[in-house]
Amino acid sequence: MKEDNRLLQRLKRYGSVGVSAGKMATTFAGQRLTSDSFVTEKAAQELRKALGGLKGPIMKVAQIMATIPDALPEEFAKELSQLQSDAPPMGWPFVKRRMTKELGPNWQARFDTFERESSYAASLGQVHHATDHAGNRLVCKLQYPDMSSAIEADLKQLKFIFSIYRRYDKAIDPSNILEELTERLREELDYRREAKNMQLYAEILKDEPMIHVPVPDTGLSSDRLLSMSYLEGQPLIKMAEDNPDLRNTIAIAMFKGWYLPLYHYGVIHGDPHLGNYTVRPDGSLNLLDFGCIRFFEASFVGGIIDLYKAIRDGDHDLAVHAYETWGFENLSREVIEVLNRWARYIYTPLLEDKVRRIHDSDDGLYGAKVANEIHQELKKLGGIRPPREFVMVDRAAVGLGSVFMRTKAEVNWHRLFHDLVDGFDADALNRKQKDLLTKVGLT
Repeated sequence: MKEDNRLLQRLKRYGSVGVSAGKMATTFAGQRLTSDSFVTEKAAQELRKALGGLKGPIMKVAQIMATIPDALPEEFAKELSQLQSDAPPMGWPFVKRRMTKELGPNWQARFDTFERESSYAASLGQVHHATDHAGNRLVCKLQYPDMSSAIEADLKQLKFIFSIYRRYDKAIDPSNILEELTERLREELDYRREAKNMQLYAEILKDEPMIHVPVPDTGLSSDRLLSMSYLEGQPLIKMAEDNPDLRNTIAIAMFKGWYLPLYHYGVIHGDPHLGNYTVRPDGSLNLLDFGCIRFFEASFVGGIIDLYKAIRDGDHDLAVHAYETWGFENLSREVIEVLNRWARYIYTPLLEDKVRRIHDSDDGLYGAKVANEIHQELKKLGGIRPPREFVMVDRAAVGLGSVFMRTKAEVNWHRLFHDLVDGFDADALNRKQKDLLTKVGLT
């Protein structure tokens, strides 16, 4: 009965989101509104309330959107960034039914212990702690029912919201952003794929002693159940605040954990959310979630390095080449100059061969002020359409930058970057990526 009630509540929440979006659409259609009068603090608060009540996939998308500069109005991004990923867990009757479906009627006999209460509940599923018969501690991630239908419904709502936004603000065409988020979210439903992603990262980072990756237990996993080894650790921000001497160690581990896979294998972890990693007492990093993994061709990775060189050397033609390599189209010289302003902000810590913070900011929001200024300039110039491949790389840079700012780490970012990119070989990256995908069984 409780689960039936939860389903009913969820359907009502979908209606709430639809009503909220519908109100905005009606308001927009009925009046000639400027962006200032349409995007109000009240409207943003109403949208957050509706999405926060849903606590499903669209909430996860909203959190992602809030970290992509200019993907949403500033008022909306500020409100949506406050959404929490903790959702009410499903009860033991659901757990028993789902575990029976995934592992068979005798599923409990395959564990030594399995905790009835969920230790963590998020947008797509919930986590239970367990132990196997050898005494190894496990984490079991169990997907909620009907998540595929929920994601498709949520994406329709997001598309509707985007269409409203696009009508009054032409600075950023979000169509490619939506396509990218759609594909990544659908992939996150495939737990077998996530297990292979986990194995892929373990292989990439096997020689990095300061980064740890869980080991999937494929015998206790399925399409909608992922069992893996438990990694002991503490929340990153708490560790950094309580242990100032570990701040730089943590930051270096994070930098390598995200960017070594990108520059050496063309792979990036697309979700630098604080809940996706913990820290051990020695400052080493546990990477925990591998549902949002993005692969790139070597030419795209080369474009990142080319743009760095273009900003460093003031080479306009090389900057144009980098943007075109990424998939930007019909860029005027004025638009390129605006994009270069954002690039300079992102690359500045990498250009200076010295120990420094990633950036100093009074409000602690990485890039928010610069992004808002660039947004206004792009609006005057007719706007741009960011390519799909650009979305996750830009989001990772912003998300990691925010974490580095909060930890107040001071390291030589220039040398960390050059240690990874010096001697970059596109052909070698393509070969390494192909061999790695074959080894773990990914396409």
